[in-house]
Amino acid sequence: MNIVYNDKTDLLYIRLDDRKQDVVNKRVSEDIVLDIGENDKIIGIEILDASKHVALDKLLPVKYDITKAS
Repeated sequence: MNIVYNDKTDLLYIRLDDRKQDVVNKRVSEDIVLDIGENDKIIGIEILDASKHVALDKLLPVKYDITKAS
């Protein structure tokens, strides 16, 4: 699993499966998009306006990367 948060865009992406594969995007709400891969498995979750939906500090101790605006 890989978690990336971009503080400039307030976008959180949680990648559950790192294998390369074709994906289909399925919007489940205005701010949440699922990446659906092989066998209809969820391989990624994109959360827009993440700070409004997720307690980002509660993601610990999961390792995550934060991209900083330059």
